[in-house]
Amino acid sequence: MDAMEAILTRRSIRKYTTEPVSTETVNQLLNAAMSAPTAANEAWNFVVIRERTILEAFTKFHPHAQMLKAAAAGILVCGNPAVEALKGRWIMDCSAATENILIAANALGLGACWVGIYPVEERIQGVRALLGIPEQVIPLSCVSIGWPGEKKQPPNRFRQDLVHEDRW
Repeated sequence: MDAMEAILTRRSIRKYTTEPVSTETVNQLLNAAMSAPTAANEAWNFVVIRERTILEAFTKFHPHAQMLKAAAAGILVCGNPAVEALKGRWIMDCSAATENILIAANALGLGACWVGIYPVEERIQGVRALLGIPEQVIPLSCVSIGWPGEKKQPPNRFRQDLVHEDRW
């Protein structure tokens, strides 16, 4: 699958088969994440979650994380403002890394879904307590990963009326 196809056919997949996802495949996703553009420094950290009880525990503090119950894994994307070169840019860095995971997952035939954590404080604190995340590290997102148990057609979201040439 080429890059444009991976981008244009990517969908949020929330249902998965029971087939496991190999460590090699997860490492490909992490390589894609760490290949994202950054604001002069990698202020990110990742936690790969495979333990079923941990994935299921997300649903106790996050009402939109139900898909993690069936996912083969979750990849938690965290930012560390203490090590960023340009203040406030960790959010962009971690968002780009998250998007790269989603696109790479689609290119590899996996299903994935972005589970937003930041800036909702009870979700941030829930993840910190569940995984022992240090106070200076901020969880931005968790991407559920698995072999798709559903097929969704991609929408055409392009709208010319939202495009402005040279000036508003």
